[in-house]
Amino acid sequence: MKVVTGVVGNDIHVVANRLIDLSLRARGYEVFNLGVNTYLEEFFDAVVETGADVLMISSLNGEAEGWGREVKPLLTQYKKLDDVVMMIGGNLVVGRGDPDEIQRKYKSYGFDLVCHQIDLNTGLDMLETHLEKRTEERSTQ
Repeated sequence: MKVVTGVVGNDIHVVANRLIDLSLRARGYEVFNLGVNTYLEEFFDAVVETGADVLMISSLNGEAEGWGREVKPLLTQYKKLDDVVMMIGGNLVVGRGDPDEIQRKYKSYGFDLVCHQIDLNTGLDMLETHLEKRTEERSTQ
């Protein structure tokens, strides 16, 4: 399973990005890590180029919301991303916010999985559960 990952926008949290990379590899994923300061178009281009199954975007400075709003409009330009699992995690807002509202907001932006202030292993467990359910659903169709 291929995963494109990196840190969105002007966020430079390289240590967290490296931990995500190492954790994904330890779980057997093939990782394409775009690093920090990555624009959405770069993520989407990398998913198309690599044939990735998952796009995992990270943000720790809370500015992901501004970038997240652009996901749906960009998805209309990238037709080959319909089956890609879109995941975002980290600290997704500046200040405090209601976790349920934050999750609803990011899902409305086009993300399948939203991990606001959830530890890395829990987030990766959520991803694996999501992928298993998706595989089961497809096998019964």
